[in-house]
Order: sequence, then structure tokens, then C-alpha cells
Amino acid sequence: MIVNGTSGEGMSMTVDERKATTEAWAAAVKETNQILMVQVGGACLKDVQEMAAHAERLGVDGLLCLPELFNKPATVDQLVEYLKYVGQAAPKTPLLYYHIPSYTGVKVSMPQFLATAACNIPTFAGAKYTDSNLEEGTRCLEVKSETLGLFLGCDHVLAGAFALGFDSAVATSLNMLPRANIKILEAMRNNHPSEALQEQRKLSQAINVITRNGGWVSTMKAAMSLMTSIHVGPPRPPLIPLSDEQIGVLKEDLAALELM
Repeated sequence: MIVNGTSGEGMSMTVDERKATTEAWAAAVKETNQILMVQVGGACLKDVQEMAAHAERLGVDGLLCLPELFNKPATVDQLVEYLKYVGQAAPKTPLLYYHIPSYTGVKVSMPQFLATAACNIPTFAGAKYTDSNLEEGTRCLEVKSETLGLFLGCDHVLAGAFALGFDSAVATSLNMLPRANIKILEAMRNNHPSEALQEQRKLSQAINVITRNGGWVSTMKAAMSLMTSIHVGPPRPPLIPLSDEQIGVLKEDLAALELM
């Protein structure tokens, strides 16, 4: 379970709200036996460190952290230095980097970053790789050791990524289409690439239908409320929620795909 990430709108919440959300999930996973990872980035460094320390006190399983979003790191060394500060605030908790360049604009060599961070940050444990660049992703896998985790975060390229060696994913669509994601992984593990490709096309079609009338978070939240019993409400400003008309169209489209 990742808390306070992109789909969870962590960057639209105050520090106190993010802490309260973390506390609620820390209590919940004791009942559900889920692994809890908390995204602490997307704020000023002092606040990031405060949230990292708070999460560690709660005993979370791992931290996920975006890069600095205004004074963006331009080199691998600058990014590693930033994450060092975060790691120092929670010296007993595994720390993963949240690589999502389409949102952050931070584009450094990820293979070089993984190798450098592993040697310089004691708690560094890997990355969430949210990018469709599978050539770079493959080179990241070559760097990955037994102590580093590499989670794919791009829903549209699951089949290709699994074929190239990825073995895990953290995807928004898992919230409402878990079986579709699992079928892709199982097909690749069983050496059935054509089946995996077929399932990937179905998943991508569903995602394209969902995101047709708005931004990623706004449309995914609407789909979550339509396709599951969990009603997550509208997004916070400045994100724009879907109109009643758009929700009606989405409902019809999902019904046509037999997803409702």
C-alpha cells in the first residue's frame, strides 16, 4: 500500500493531513497485514524530513520520495545528495526514489543514479520507475541487486516490462482492475507472451476510456467510485473534477467494456 502518492494526492495535502493519513493507514495495515510505504516528497526539505521521521516512528515498511520539485536536481549527484538528507531523517527505514519525470521534469540517468545511491545512502532500497522508457528500465535492471527493488509504475507497458525482466508493479489501475494486471504478469511468468499482450491491450483500452475526458488523477478517482464500492470523492483544486455529463459518458463507456 502506497500512501500520499500521486493518485492519493499527497502533494495537495498539508503536512498535518499527510501525517494523519499515514497514522490511519499504519493502524489499518495491522489488521490487513499489508506492506505500507509512505510517499514523503513534494514539499520543502524540512517538511519532507519531518514526514519521514514521523513515518519511521510509526514503523512503516518503507519510504518513497519524489525529488525536489522547484530547485530540481540536474545531475545524479545532486539527486543523491537530496535523498541523503531524507534518509538521515529516517535512518532505520528503507528509502526508495519516486521516478516520474512526466510530472517532476527531473531527468537524470536512472541506471547511474541507482548505482550511486546504493553506494552513498545507507537506507537506499530502490525506486518506483514510472516511465515508459523501457530501454532505460532494462539498464536499471542490470544495476539492480538483491538489495534493491525496482517497481514499474507505468500501466501501459506492463507486458513489455515484464518480458524484459521487471517482476513487480505499483500501478493506479490496480485499484480498480487488479485481475487485469495480475493476468499480464502471470501470462509472462508462464511464457505466454501473446496472452500477456492480449490482456495488456484490454487494460490499455480500459485506461484510455477512463482518461479520455480529463486528467489522470481526476478520471481515475471517478472510475474508482464507479467500478468499486470505495468512493474516493473528487480531486482537490487545482485539479478539475469530472462534470456530471463526463461521469455519465464514462459510466456508459465502462458498461460497454463490461467493466461495471
